[in-house]
Amino acid sequence: MPVMFGCAGGTLLLALIAALADRRRRLRDDPDRVGWVDWRTVQMAALLATILLVSLGLHTR
Repeated sequence: MPVMFGCAGGTLLLALIAALADRRRRLRDDPDRVGWVDWRTVQMAALLATILLVSLGLHTR
């Protein structure tokens, strides 16, 4: 199913963006400035969604 693989690509892109945002947060100049998004949680959720969508896409083939 190409739809599942397309959605998996989107969630993988989201995981990469979250990884870059987390790296940027870790390397900021002011460590006391608090962010409101927990990028590691977003990254893990996106990676789990990617694995789920790929497995569903392979299973329905």
